[in-house]
Amino acid sequence: MNKTKEFIKKHKLASDEIDIKTIADDFIAEMKLGLEGKPGSLQMIPTYLGAEGKIKPNEPVVAIDAGGTNFRAAKMSFDNNLNLVTENLQQRKMPAIDEELTNKEFFATLAAYLTSYKDVSEKIGFCFSYAVEIFPNKDGKLLEWSKEVKAPEVLGQMVGKNLLEAMGTPNKQIVLMNDTVSTLLAGQAATAGREFDTYIGFILGTGTNACYIEDNKKITKTPNLDLTGNMIINIETGNFNLMPRTDIDIAFDNTTKLPGRYTFEKMISGGYFGGLCTTALKMAAAEDVFSAESIVRLKEIGELASEEVNKFVCGIDLPANTLSTVLVSREDKDAAIEIINAMITRAAKLTAASLAAVILKTGKGKSSEKPVLMTIEGTTFYKMNNFQVLFEAFLQGFFSGENRRFYEIVEVPNSSLIGAGIAAIVN
Repeated sequence: MNKTKEFIKKHKLASDEIDIKTIADDFIAEMKLGLEGKPGSLQMIPTYLGAEGKIKPNEPVVAIDAGGTNFRAAKMSFDNNLNLVTENLQQRKMPAIDEELTNKEFFATLAAYLTSYKDVSEKIGFCFSYAVEIFPNKDGKLLEWSKEVKAPEVLGQMVGKNLLEAMGTPNKQIVLMNDTVSTLLAGQAATAGREFDTYIGFILGTGTNACYIEDNKKITKTPNLDLTGNMIINIETGNFNLMPRTDIDIAFDNTTKLPGRYTFEKMISGGYFGGLCTTALKMAAAEDVFSAESIVRLKEIGELASEEVNKFVCGIDLPANTLSTVLVSREDKDAAIEIINAMITRAAKLTAASLAAVILKTGKGKSSEKPVLMTIEGTTFYKMNNFQVLFEAFLQGFFSGENRRFYEIVEVPNSSLIGAGIAAIVN
């Protein structure tokens, strides 16, 4: 066994260290705790949004998407044939990424972004991709930032109320939701006319999260629900803490803004994967996996971006790549590629385990005639080297034999924004 393989084995980075069944069982147990309001790592946030609403034609709304990197807004409606009409699409940088902002500064920035939309509609659909406690009026209180957003005063604040006040339009109607929820709704709309057993929304980009439809009678922590109905549940999967972490995961986690929080997200998502790989490669250098000159150079590099790591293993734009310049030999480059690809494969299997758990929790998809529809969005899922292929192989492998389930995956461009508009129209 060469040094690279020894390193991967020693630090338990290989995908065969992961048992999907064990992780799925633990994940489902945490989901149940969250639904019952008991201590656990999955918040299982009720959204008070269903997936049965009917889209009304020719009703303009403002759709907003605040994601991990970008803030987007558009005027949105559906024509008489229920074709989507999007106008005045604008994209800006998500505030409080590069510098810390106060509560007032944060919402003032968002309000300034929305100046040209003030007179479009009295209805706003706001996809807000962070952990928010949703209330029956469809507004929500920020519970926790992720993706390294730096606006601590916003914690505990009502997001919709603060935004409308900053816009000077406190009486508008706002529907707040997570990006997984809007992705689920967009996938349902995009496949109208086809029959599915249930719907799941999943994001793997800068961060990660999933949502699904749960029977109200199982959401025992929330009083006064119609026990014959159901609603979409925002799982907040990125905070799942029973994944088998390695010493490399822990070392990297300790360099982040909130060590110990969103540990699963830090193992698989684009906002963290470059830093995780940087930690792994520096640890490999400390253990003499690379040549002497490459070891010296690796010790001096800063945190790599996920895109840069991915381009390196894909062989894209290599002359400008940091790893191409610091790794002096072909052997060193091959060793780095092997380590990074092992971590991508591991991430794909961990992702498959989490979604296997969600599918099993629904109890649906047992017939090929009515599969589960998973609407998936995110550059990490679709652009990371071989990730989607690996993910589907792991999930299909698990859902054979006694675990037989049927599912389909659909990608809807701009699903977070589209779903936000749909939620504003149907609620």
